[in-house]
Amino acid sequence: MTQVSKILGGLHGSLVGDALGVPVEFASREARQRDPVIGMRAYGAHHQPAGTWSDDGSLLLCSAESLVEKGFDPEDMGARFTQWFELGHWAAHGLVFDIGNATRHALDRIRNGTPALQAGGRDRYDNGNGSLMRILPVTIASLDQEEGLFVARIEQASAITHGNARSQMACVFHGLVVRELMQGAAPHDALSKAQKTFQHLYADAEELGTFRDLLRSDLASQPEIHIHSGGYVMETLTASLWCLLTTGSFSECVLKAVNLGSDTDTTGCVAGGLAGIAYGLDAIPAEWRAALPRQEDLRSLVQRFTSAFTPS
Repeated sequence: MTQVSKILGGLHGSLVGDALGVPVEFASREARQRDPVIGMRAYGAHHQPAGTWSDDGSLLLCSAESLVEKGFDPEDMGARFTQWFELGHWAAHGLVFDIGNATRHALDRIRNGTPALQAGGRDRYDNGNGSLMRILPVTIASLDQEEGLFVARIEQASAITHGNARSQMACVFHGLVVRELMQGAAPHDALSKAQKTFQHLYADAEELGTFRDLLRSDLASQPEIHIHSGGYVMETLTASLWCLLTTGSFSECVLKAVNLGSDTDTTGCVAGGLAGIAYGLDAIPAEWRAALPRQEDLRSLVQRFTSAFTPS
């Protein structure tokens, strides 16, 4: 599998996972057990056509576009996020139909003149999954950087909307797993290596204890009843990794993520990005990719992104 296939798989996989989850967002796990998602659905929770990505996909694409056109520039990235919020930039159909409270408040601050790196909330209640869902392009674009800069860029990109240390560290943990997957590690090995690096990086961090479940060697053996899938960043990260570890294909992973219920679009987005990197673009069902809107726009952006950031 080529590096390009992994990057394309990660980007498309994020959008596909997001789109699979949009119609059933907020529904319970029990509802999904009675009526599991097995493919793209239309309408539902947000009354959107099949294949529609949410704020997750839009902000991920804004991040990718900013990186391609300006390099790593948090001010530019934050400006593009506000362009999405105000004008529907990179919205699937030009319409903003969902936004998290922490992200909304951060973008309001940016519009009122707050520098992007200071815009994200720092309170312990500001730990939703709104930076994790869009962090993948920053990680990929930083793979060639030395570790200190790799970590700093991910933390800074998170801080645009989510500035609490827990959210920043969750994004870095995700980034470390992505880095290992990009280097060819299997999911279990990628997690194990990421856990060791993470503990070294944050050995003295007050928040390290929050990550105890993610640092377990037996994460994959945890029963589903212990895996939560709400909008809290730690739940999304844990659930997404659990889905990757307990499945053997892109489709199986992303459908398992969506059928956990609750914050289905974001769990699907994050799990889909991880699985897309692990299994590559061709592992994503063609009919799911074809359901995504704005095909020409997507093709242009992902081609520019892979040209700029495929690791040497």
